[in-house]
Amino acid sequence: MKAASGLVGAALIAAGFGQSAWARDGEPTRAVPSELAVPGGQKAGVKFNASGVQIYRCAAEPKVASNYGSTFEPPDHYVWTLVAPEATLLDDSGKVAVRHYAGPTWEASDGSKVVGKVVAKAAAPDGASIPWLLLSTTVVQPGDRFGKVAFVQRLHTSGGLAPATGCSPGTANAETRVPYTAEYYFYSVN
Repeated sequence: MKAASGLVGAALIAAGFGQSAWARDGEPTRAVPSELAVPGGQKAGVKFNASGVQIYRCAAEPKVASNYGSTFEPPDHYVWTLVAPEATLLDDSGKVAVRHYAGPTWEASDGSKVVGKVVAKAAAPDGASIPWLLLSTTVVQPGDRFGKVAFVQRLHTSGGLAPATGCSPGTANAETRVPYTAEYYFYSVN
């Protein structure tokens, strides 16, 4: 069995995956794409399971500016663009511990909050879900839960992708809410 897990680990590394620093209560470290690895010196904090929606709005795709002047051309291509996430994050006992909304922002029940900025992303392994992310925090509102958080990982996503159809001039400004689940890992400075 030990040899088999060594082979799996070697296969993951060969496939471009590394190990995150996450390990808690005997839980094995989780394999994540190397580009989503949290920088050294970070302490694994807490993991939450999220359930919610990704909110998209149908909007005209911006046109590339012309080198020949600025003449107005009506948009001819419409796409679903992300407006915001809206989710609740549950602790290990199943209680709501965090609200997740535009920013992206995570606000804990103790009033502490962090706002993230995407540092790296990787396609979800199933190809049918929102990407996995590594975010650094740009704003931290002090408190017990998130007072020292420096990085957030969004992993193990399911669902949440924008619809492939249904966005056109006739549905401009329409919104849709696409269900998703994910695991969020919060890391703080040692």
